[in-house]
Amino acid sequence: MAPAPQVAIAPDPYGYLKQSAVCTLGPVKTDPAGNRVVQMSVRSDDGRCAVAVAQPDRTAYASFVLLTLPAHGKAMIHNYNNQTLVDYTPTTAYAGPDSFTVSLIPSATGPRTTLRVDATVDATGVVVPPPPVVAAPPPSTTGKSSHTTHHHARHKSS
Repeated sequence: MAPAPQVAIAPDPYGYLKQSAVCTLGPVKTDPAGNRVVQMSVRSDDGRCAVAVAQPDRTAYASFVLLTLPAHGKAMIHNYNNQTLVDYTPTTAYAGPDSFTVSLIPSATGPRTTLRVDATVDATGVVVPPPPVVAAPPPSTTGKSSHTTHHHARHKSS
């Protein structure tokens, strides 16, 4: 029997990260090439969905690098509370597939682990606000006076 999907409610050490209304993760699996892969379902409501990973000794990775970027969102990787968090925030109102790959580095000499995140993004109920209306600029004043100067021709008397 397959493990139940995880609902990821990641800690917010920064105090401003918004959680997506939909964030469901499948178990982290290992593919035939030895890479780790996780399936993610997320809503494109300007909130993040996070995958928490740790080394076998239950500590955070020493370092990490994004190998491929998501095409339709942003990825952020950070350590917090003895785990490495891989956050994904899809572009607002995007719907469709997205993926990115992370290299997890355990130490200066340890073998790196590759993690691929395959996201299915939905935009159910997401409304993009219209862009702000820019008011026309006021008429330009150049500092010139509005009165007209008249030139009179002088006649020579003969």
